[in-house]
Amino acid sequence: MDARNAGAGAEGAGEEEAAGGESVFTVIIAAAANLGIALAKAVAGVISGSSAMLSEAAHSFADTVTELLLLTALKRSEKPADEDHPLGHGGERYVWALLAAVATFVGGAVFSLYDGIHTLVAGEELGDPLVSYIVLAIACVLEGFSLRTAVRQARGEAARYRAPVGTYLKHTPDTAVKAVVLEDSAALVGLALAAGGLLGGQLTGSGVWDAVASLCIGVLLLWVAWVLGRSNVRLLVGRPLPESVRAEIRSLLLAGEHVEAVLELTTLVQGPREALVAAKVDFRDASTAAQIEWACEDAARRLQERFPAVRRVYLDPTPGFAQRREEGLRPF
Repeated sequence: MDARNAGAGAEGAGEEEAAGGESVFTVIIAAAANLGIALAKAVAGVISGSSAMLSEAAHSFADTVTELLLLTALKRSEKPADEDHPLGHGGERYVWALLAAVATFVGGAVFSLYDGIHTLVAGEELGDPLVSYIVLAIACVLEGFSLRTAVRQARGEAARYRAPVGTYLKHTPDTAVKAVVLEDSAALVGLALAAGGLLGGQLTGSGVWDAVASLCIGVLLLWVAWVLGRSNVRLLVGRPLPESVRAEIRSLLLAGEHVEAVLELTTLVQGPREALVAAKVDFRDASTAAQIEWACEDAARRLQERFPAVRRVYLDPTPGFAQRREEGLRPF
């Protein structure tokens, strides 16, 4: 049996729409901040001759591309289900988000590592670092504002699920918010590393400090790309709902008047606020076909009232283990 949003009321739908709008706003703020910061860092890097500043410019350009890809992901995943895509377009979010992680790797990490190694081998002529310090200070303020916006959304979402912010960010299927929080946090760390490289070069007259800072920025971006890439791959391959949620779903199904047992339960996360539940259910042998049909509808309604994110519920009436043995059927 299939039931779509049967029990999700207007309040639940409104919360989901608002959360989706928050994600778009968060990503737009991050993209605008990173584009301005990237241009300023590039100019400061050329003037000061700092490889760390150029690495930071590459970092910010990569973050800008990442945010544009995340915006694409958010928009394309909102397309409704149709005949060619009966389960909707939620999976597109993770395809584009995975490309965003690749952009962080290629555009930021690889360039930073190359620039750091090149500086160590060939050396560099240090220029006036004053412009770089000014740009780093402005970038710190803008990145901090962007991070504050993302963390505020993450806290609101975590409160909805009654979970700590760290736990929410670790497990959330909303990879757009996760990406902005990680990238802005990494950006602030990168700014500190770049400042340290500039200061070390200024005090010692050696470009080694700047090169080491660039290498550290590259390693940091590698870690961010790995974390985001792994999260999106898991969701693309197929991730179930959390174990505690699955246990509650099983209990809700068993609470049905005509249900004897839940033989098999399958759940699938399809998006940040979209999930599928499918189950093989053993109904009482004395129940009529009409009673089983209404029991399926009632179970779908109760599941969606408890978990508004469950958009699709498929229940398959299946003979129980004892009945299958009596009839000589193969067990599951």
